[in-house]
Amino acid sequence: MPIIVNLDVMMAKRKISLNELSERVNLTLSNLSILKTGKAKAIRFSTLEAICEALDCQPSDILEYASDEKRTTDR
Repeated sequence: MPIIVNLDVMMAKRKISLNELSERVNLTLSNLSILKTGKAKAIRFSTLEAICEALDCQPSDILEYASDEKRTTDR
């Protein structure tokens, strides 16, 4: 998938655990984990907004587009 989820990077920068973020954004640990590992197929804008608010960041800090060509070059 050409969308890369950098949630784990932002969480590390903000020194926040998955449990704490889960509580702040009112999302289950399993759903947040699916998002964090890049296995999610979609994200609601309200969820993205809550995550950005909790981490004091922009959506582009969490989500990144990488074309198939760029992804194969990076490997």
